[in-house]
Amino acid sequence: MSADRQGAPGLALLVRFPGQEPAIRHTGLASVEHQVPIGPATAFNTGSVAKQITAHLVLLAARENLIHLHQSAADLLPKLRLTGVTIADLITHTSGLRDAETLLSLAGLRDLDHYTAADLRTLARRQRERAVPGGQFLYSNTNYLLLAELLATVHRTDLPDLARRRIFDPLGMHATHFQSDPRQVVPRAAAAYRPSGGGWQHTQPPVALPGPGTLFTTTGDLDRWLGHLHQTWTSQDTELPWEEVLGYRSADHQPYLYGPGLYADPRPGRTAVFHHGHEHGFSAAVHLTRDGLRIVCLSNSRDLAADHALAAVLRSLDQHPDQDVDKLLSLAAERARHPGTTPAADHREDDGDQPRRELGRFTCDQVPGTLRLTRTGDTLHLWRSGTPDRLTPTGPATWAGNGYTLTLPGGTDHIEDFTLDLDRAPGLAYLRLPPS
Repeated sequence: MSADRQGAPGLALLVRFPGQEPAIRHTGLASVEHQVPIGPATAFNTGSVAKQITAHLVLLAARENLIHLHQSAADLLPKLRLTGVTIADLITHTSGLRDAETLLSLAGLRDLDHYTAADLRTLARRQRERAVPGGQFLYSNTNYLLLAELLATVHRTDLPDLARRRIFDPLGMHATHFQSDPRQVVPRAAAAYRPSGGGWQHTQPPVALPGPGTLFTTTGDLDRWLGHLHQTWTSQDTELPWEEVLGYRSADHQPYLYGPGLYADPRPGRTAVFHHGHEHGFSAAVHLTRDGLRIVCLSNSRDLAADHALAAVLRSLDQHPDQDVDKLLSLAAERARHPGTTPAADHREDDGDQPRRELGRFTCDQVPGTLRLTRTGDTLHLWRSGTPDRLTPTGPATWAGNGYTLTLPGGTDHIEDFTLDLDRAPGLAYLRLPPS
């Protein structure tokens, strides 16, 4: 059954109460240009929901004594310069490795530029020191790119093939694929969109990063996976899945913890594991409780956030446990919209005819390329690939840019160095280059 969202991309929702058959509902179009509706067989890119599959394969390798979770990751990845990082650190985002995809934004890449997993692994290998202290949580897709490489090293096959043989085929997840090449055709895949000028634009860049993401699947296949995860969980008789093998660590949002590719809510009476994913205009959210409630929400529109939709469904079920699934879908579609879907203010502005003063070019050994700073009146601009970001002062020594904070050790008259902090790539130290 489907709810109506005519002419627009939409959502798919699956709810399975313990001991019952799943209820699947959907609304909107898988392909706006071809007017193909979303249905039970529609495959979505689920983004970071993929991490639990990658982590599961690593734990299986540990159970088979192919690896040891507390051994150095560099034992199997000799090009990794950062020492003291274990395989368990990679799984739980406590390695201190910066997110390599975030670093690419400093190199001036644009939305449709092509890059590969190998490019990002090269960036990871430039890192010689942890961006945060050991044991501190820093969510980074780089960790799972390295885990995919580690699995390929151990099994002598790539992650898509390994996942298919060890998980997808045995569980009957025949519509599920790690996309290893952006040119690869995924059967019955939805396209992803964003609203633009009263119409729609495609959002997918030519990028595929299996391991941290790029997992195409359906609501039904994710239900099969969550069923398997629940069976594993209950057979282990632990508070959380795989807890006897890998301890969960404090995460970025209290009171949640993070374990094998899963966030966990450990509170008594609310025990559950979950993960959200956002990738290239798609979004996804899965939720599994200790007693077996499974919820899957998938979206192919940037203005419909699957995690917001799932949160609305959980709140409604908490208040009305017998809520009709059709009403849940309507509620999910209504609450899924990102708050404030109007475009964010652009930091790139023109200062008219005021003279521009060059402050220098700067480089960081963690990131390719150079950045340039200029000053126009009392305004600073940071330039990436010939395009300026207008910096807004937020304190005596800090300036806010387009997704980052710049900290100056002194004034703006003469700058020898500065620090850039991005959410997933903090502590980047930039030094002035000598004049050419």
